[in-house]
Amino acid sequence: MAGRGRFITLEGGEGAGKSTLARRLAEELTRRGIEVDVTREPGGTDNAEAIRELLVTGDTRRWSALSETLLFHAARVDHLENRIRPALERGVWVICDRFADSTRAYQGAAGKLERARLDALHEAVLGEFEPDLTLILDLDPQIGLERARERGEAVTRFEKHDLAFHRALREGFLEIAREEPERCAVIDAARDAETIAAEALAIIDRRLKG
Repeated sequence: MAGRGRFITLEGGEGAGKSTLARRLAEELTRRGIEVDVTREPGGTDNAEAIRELLVTGDTRRWSALSETLLFHAARVDHLENRIRPALERGVWVICDRFADSTRAYQGAAGKLERARLDALHEAVLGEFEPDLTLILDLDPQIGLERARERGEAVTRFEKHDLAFHRALREGFLEIAREEPERCAVIDAARDAETIAAEALAIIDRRLKG
């Protein structure tokens, strides 16, 4: 579609720096004269934020991997219909802190939900829709969890999982990158925020130019 915006998603484990990167990318793209909408999942709309509260609070065993997947997709449908698609159609570039790859990694690779179920639900919700570019921030999960704790924010259900879960999560994201190298790019998130942002912008310029 002529004039369609670009959809960039940021993925990675806990404490990888996605929110910081989203802010820096938005600032630079805005400086270039591009209209940008920064959003997140689960969330981004009133309905999706209400579902987010169900997902991030409580005991780690509050929901099964399948229940989590259904809740994430329910929030995603509302987010897509009421924020992401309309923005893209207006020519806005959307930067989303997490999207469908997080479901594949958290509920699939780490939560052990069968790939066939994940794929069927993904197809039902998204069809052919996918990000124009996915930046995966890769970080040792132990470092990421320490960073997350240092933020001083409330600990989410997902941060409460053991280190084995987070290691499986990291491998899940890297596997997605190996499967879809044309859409995904892996960035070493152990470095400082300025260096990470510079690399991300270089990738955006290289892959999304024109």
